[in-house]
Amino acid sequence: MQNDAMRAALRITKALADLQRVRILMMLQAGELCVCQIVEVLGLAPSTVSKHLSILSAAGLVASRKEGRWAYYRLPEGADGAFARPVLKWLGAALKNGDATAQDAKKLRAVLACDTENLCRQQRERT
Repeated sequence: MQNDAMRAALRITKALADLQRVRILMMLQAGELCVCQIVEVLGLAPSTVSKHLSILSAAGLVASRKEGRWAYYRLPEGADGAFARPVLKWLGAALKNGDATAQDAKKLRAVLACDTENLCRQQRERT
């Protein structure tokens, strides 16, 4: 049992050891986001963002759902997020007033004002 907790802690700390993944977690504090919205804010390739989301998911730091062609991510809730919740709370408190977090939040507000389907289509056409 202790080894399971240790492995979970290591997955979380490894997942947090990347700037882009931390940025994603900070964005998700605002609520569920489509992958295309995350891609737009970060300015990274969809495949890169998907890899980051996969690592965060494996660490239990995000939960996902599919709706048609779209994938949505959010912070885990209930029992699923019990182990990660203290870490996410600390992260949010530690970074809430940072310049990078504020810039991402501003970009995210603009992205959230856009139609998600159009945003996703535009990204697919660019690649």
